[in-house]
Amino acid sequence: MPIPMRIVLFLAVFTVSAPVRVAAADSPRIVALHQTACQFVEAEGGDKHYRAASFDACAALNESTGEKRLVASQPLKLAPGPYIFRVYNVDVPYPLGFWLRGSGFRRVTLLSVSGGGIKTGGFRDYAIELKAGEYRYSCPLNPTPDYVLQVKMAVK
Repeated sequence: MPIPMRIVLFLAVFTVSAPVRVAAADSPRIVALHQTACQFVEAEGGDKHYRAASFDACAALNESTGEKRLVASQPLKLAPGPYIFRVYNVDVPYPLGFWLRGSGFRRVTLLSVSGGGIKTGGFRDYAIELKAGEYRYSCPLNPTPDYVLQVKMAVK
């Protein structure tokens, strides 16, 4: 039995006009960040081997060293697009978190992501679509300095 012409045309139009998406181009890129006591290792160019068993101990350390460490830290530079920030608790003896948010006057228009519950030796993923602008990231539970993330069209 022959297929009616209108069904053949429908199938041809649907097949030709259906959007084709390449999964790899749309896949989020993973950025691994490692937390040790009072710091993100990547931002400070390595583990500074701080030891703190509590929030208060990190708060005290950051009060005396945080500003200097932040000036010496390297901004994370990324291109716009989808990302997964995979945040590890390397050896901190209490659960940690992560907070990424816009900074400056655009902080209201830039997305943010946050959460906690990262146990010692574990990690958690935080998905976000980054737009051009400047962000800050930190751990309010550890706590850490507010490190800089720059998102620009051309990353060098």
